[in-house]
Amino acid sequence: MHTNKDIANSASSVTRYIIWLRDEKVILDFHLAQLYEVETRSLIQAVKRNAERFPNDFMFQLTEKEENFLRSQNVISKIVQRGGRRYRAHAFTEQGVAMLSSVLRSQRAIRVNIQLIRSFVKLREILESDKYLKQKLNQLEQKYDEQFKVVFEAIRQLMEPPKTDMQRPIGFAPWPEETMKG
Repeated sequence: MHTNKDIANSASSVTRYIIWLRDEKVILDFHLAQLYEVETRSLIQAVKRNAERFPNDFMFQLTEKEENFLRSQNVISKIVQRGGRRYRAHAFTEQGVAMLSSVLRSQRAIRVNIQLIRSFVKLREILESDKYLKQKLNQLEQKYDEQFKVVFEAIRQLMEPPKTDMQRPIGFAPWPEETMKG
């Protein structure tokens, strides 16, 4: 049995499940199921039984394009071929995760929800400090002349959130099957 200390020690593992999708911080259903120590289908069944508690801004199902992109980033495995999941994943926003606490009532779910909410709050604080840094950068840029323009532009690019425009990542990929034949 896991204790509060186990979950607190896994704060970094909780935070690593939070991803950016549709300009939102979300956690995918199978990651939540893993944290709650329940089967993904059980979690989704509980949510469907309480569908009125999960409007689109609390939870949404991934599009095929989003799922393919996440699969290419190794966020989602190709488990369908092995007899696993046959439907697209669901993504839960911070509000959706909070609402899960009213649907999943185990002691583990309560402890995990507390940690998840703390992680979302911490990320929000980091993003707010990022806004403050952008404001300070603008003030400095106005203060100094053209020679630092390139430096300020480089800093701005580093501060931008990761792009999720579904483009193919840089790196090696296996050859498509049709090129391997013949």
